[in-house]
Amino acid sequence: MRKIIILWSFFILSYYSGFNQGINSHYLLGYDTGLFDTNVVSTKAIFQFDSVGYTLDSASFKMPFRAAQGNLSDENGNLIMVSNGCWIADATGDTMMNGGGLIPNSFTANWCDDFTGIPYPHAAIFLPFPGDSNRVVLLHQAGISTSNPFPDGIYYTVIDKTLNNGLGAVVSGQKNIHVSQPDLVPGMATCKHANGRDWWIVAFEYNSNLIYIYLLSPTGISLYGQQQLPITPITNLGGQKDFSPDGKKFANIYYEGTNGNIQNYIRIFDFDRCSGTFTNGLEISFNEPQGGVGIAFSSNSKTLYVTNFDKIYQLNIDTIDIAASMDTVAINDGYFSPVPPFQTNFWMTYRAANGKIYISSGNGVIDMHFINYPDSDGIACDVQQHAIRLPCYYFRGHVYHPNYYLGCDTTLGCPCLVNTGLTENGGHDFKTKLSPNPGRFGFDILYLLPQNKSGTLSVFDLQGREMHREKLPPWSTKQSISASNWAPGVYQIIIESGGERGVSKWVKY
Repeated sequence: MRKIIILWSFFILSYYSGFNQGINSHYLLGYDTGLFDTNVVSTKAIFQFDSVGYTLDSASFKMPFRAAQGNLSDENGNLIMVSNGCWIADATGDTMMNGGGLIPNSFTANWCDDFTGIPYPHAAIFLPFPGDSNRVVLLHQAGISTSNPFPDGIYYTVIDKTLNNGLGAVVSGQKNIHVSQPDLVPGMATCKHANGRDWWIVAFEYNSNLIYIYLLSPTGISLYGQQQLPITPITNLGGQKDFSPDGKKFANIYYEGTNGNIQNYIRIFDFDRCSGTFTNGLEISFNEPQGGVGIAFSSNSKTLYVTNFDKIYQLNIDTIDIAASMDTVAINDGYFSPVPPFQTNFWMTYRAANGKIYISSGNGVIDMHFINYPDSDGIACDVQQHAIRLPCYYFRGHVYHPNYYLGCDTTLGCPCLVNTGLTENGGHDFKTKLSPNPGRFGFDILYLLPQNKSGTLSVFDLQGREMHREKLPPWSTKQSISASNWAPGVYQIIIESGGERGVSKWVKY
C-alpha cells in the first residue's frame, strides 16, 4: 500500500506545489462528521494522483461532499476549483467570487443549506471553455424540488480564471444558465468532440428510452439533438454513465426492483465523436439480490467494470460477444469500517490519473477499495478490498473527470480544431526541433518524451486535415517526415505523451 501522508492545512493550494500531473489530479472526500471519533483524525481528506501512484492527505477545507463532485487543477497539478453542485470553491478552499447559490430551489435548499452536497454522481463537471483558455464551464444539475428529485435539463456556469487576482470568479450574467428539457435522470457524461475543441454532453430522459445530446462550443451549450435507444426506460435515479477514454464507447448501469429481487441493466453503445450519434446498442440484464450503480472503463478502453453492492464484474469490450465475457472478479468480503453495521460494499467508481480504479462504498465508512491492474483480464485485475484507510469518513464519495486530453480524430469526417481551451504546451518540455524549417521535401524532428512514456506524432494542415500520424516508442528521440506530396503552406506538428502536448509549426515552400 502506498504511503499516507497526514498534513493539516487551511489552504488547498499550499499542499501541492511541485507535484506535477495535470488537470485531473484530485479527488476530495469527506463530510462534517467524525471529529470526536477516535477512528479518524479529520473530517476531510484529499487524494492527489500522478501517473504512477498517489498521495493522501488529511485536510480541513470547507466544502463537504455526498456524490456530486467536479474539480479542476492547473497543468502543474495545483487544485484551482471544486464544486459539490451547491457552490464553487476556489484555490483557497472557500467560496469563489460569485460562486454561491447554484440552482436555487427547494431541492438545493434541502441538500445544500445543511452543508452536505448534491447526492447525485456526475452532477458537477468542469470543462475547459472551447477556444478560450482563460474560461471554464461548470455543468451542474439538481432536482426540481423536494417532491421532484429529477433535474429539468442541465445548467451551466462560466468561470474566468484570471479574475479576482487569479483565483477565478463566476462571470457576471453567466451563472445558472438553464438549458431546459423534460425531467432527466440525474447525472451527465461528457466526451471531447472529434474536432478536438468542443464537447458532447449527454443525459437520459426519465421513464423513457431517449437520450439528449448537448454541444458545448465557443457560443455556449445548446441542445444538439435527441436519439431513441434500444434500452429499457430508466424509472428511478439510475447509476453512473461514462464514455471510454478513447471516446469510442459509452456505457451506463441502471437497476430496478427491491432488495432481494433486483434486475440490473448494463447498456453499451458505440459512439461517433463527429456526429454525436450512438450505434450498435447492447443491453445486458441480470437478476441479483442487490442493485448496481458503478461503472468504469479501463485506461486502454478495452475493459468495462460494473459494480453492484456485493460484486464487481468485468466485461471485455473488445470482443464480439460482450455479454458472454462478463466475469465476476470480486465478491464483497463483508468487512465493517470501522464497526458494524457500516459495511464497505461496492458503490461508485473513479478511474484516476494513475490508471487504477477507485471504488467508494454506499455507507459512511473510512476504507476504500481499488482495482490495481484494470487493463488485465479476470482476477489478474487484482481487486483490493478496503485497502486504503482514510483519515476521515466519506459517504458515497465520487468525482468525475472526463478525458480532457483526448485529441481530434479527422478519420470520422470532422476537421481538427486543435485549440482545446487547454494550454497547448504543458508542463513537460518536449524540446522539439524541426529542420530544415522552412523546408521543401520534409523535415527531421528531434524531441524528448517523458521518461518511460510512448507518444503520438500528428501533423495537420491549416484546414485541420490530418496529414500524418505515427506512434513514438519510449526513449525515441528522432523521426523523419516526408512531405513531398503536401501543398506549400504552414503545418502544425503535435506530440502527445503522458497527458502532455507539445505544439510546433513547420513551413513548406
